[in-house]
Amino acid sequence: MFWFLLIVVLGVVAYRYRVKILAKVLGQPERRIERQIGRKKLH
Repeated sequence: MFWFLLIVVLGVVAYRYRVKILAKVLGQPERRIERQIGRKKLH
């Protein structure tokens, strides 16, 4: 049960901070990643 809660919490945190995490991992500016995510939502 504890592992399940831990995975859910990590998933929520990763989703909320996905732009910052992706910017650090990819080494790209946050604005560019936000634009790309926004573009994917429109299609």
